[in-house]
Amino acid sequence: MLLQPFPRVSLSHAPTPLEPLDRLRQAIGGPRLWIKRDDCTGLAQGGNKARKLEFLVADALAKGCDLLITPGAVQSNHVRMTAAAAARFGLQCHAVLERRVTDTDTDYEENGNILLDELFGCSRSYVAGGSDVAAACAAAADDFRAKGAKPYVIPGGGSNPIGALGYVACAMELMAQANHLGVNVTRLVHGTGSSGTQAGLVAGFAAMRSPIAVYGVSVRHPRQKQEEIVFDLACRTADHLGQSGVVKREHVFADDGHVGPGYGLPTPGMVDALTLVARTEGILLDPVYSGKAMAGMIDAIRKGKFGDNEDVVFLHTGGSTALFGYKHLFMKA
Repeated sequence: MLLQPFPRVSLSHAPTPLEPLDRLRQAIGGPRLWIKRDDCTGLAQGGNKARKLEFLVADALAKGCDLLITPGAVQSNHVRMTAAAAARFGLQCHAVLERRVTDTDTDYEENGNILLDELFGCSRSYVAGGSDVAAACAAAADDFRAKGAKPYVIPGGGSNPIGALGYVACAMELMAQANHLGVNVTRLVHGTGSSGTQAGLVAGFAAMRSPIAVYGVSVRHPRQKQEEIVFDLACRTADHLGQSGVVKREHVFADDGHVGPGYGLPTPGMVDALTLVARTEGILLDPVYSGKAMAGMIDAIRKGKFGDNEDVVFLHTGGSTALFGYKHLFMKA
């Protein structure tokens, strides 16, 4: 009922699986571990952005737009999936790519997500790291509008109250799956960046009065800044749902201990966590989001922050395509 008033298109294979991580638990100990497989949403190799784009593309179509414009890093999962969604609905797509990672090689510049952007027919422009990407997208929209297009600008990560509805839907889906399996989920762990995924989860659980705590692992900002961004968007998402006031400041948490030198820049913990999950569960994480999030979860478990009798869900937000842009981290000389 929460989501019925909002236009939505079909882009994801939902419900995504909820699976045990028994071999990982054997390796690290701690609580009962589960993984929510949002890497299996289907669109363009899968990932969390499919859920957000279901609402964003529907809004674009309702407004008569024929072009999607969105920003991201060069190896952006969000850009790749936006380009695929545009192709699915016969829309054009343009990406404003920010060079957040400067020490790159040919793999990073031409493989992984950037290769798929090209295949989906997404045009691209580049700006320096730290640029005002919202202003760059607005300028691009003006240029396309002058040529007769009807652009629709999607913010980075699809993170606004419309896009965050996708993770309100995920919160509802997870609760239904846990109830069906008889699992009392206490925590959900995931990588938090542009904030839409965490904000949608927080707003969704709060609107349904669920006690599930969302444990964000920041991949970009220090804790205070990340939590402020998430809290603001979670409140605006709740307002959009007609549930003003349900989100409290204590609902928002972000662990900033695994950002490392910066967004998209590797850490030893990420490499170790990603490799461990590949070799215990046969699941591929990504080097920017879920790899650092898994490092954060493993670290929290080893420090005793989660009880052994808890049921903890790790949300896999996808992005393993980006591994091909980081080949040097995993190939032995």
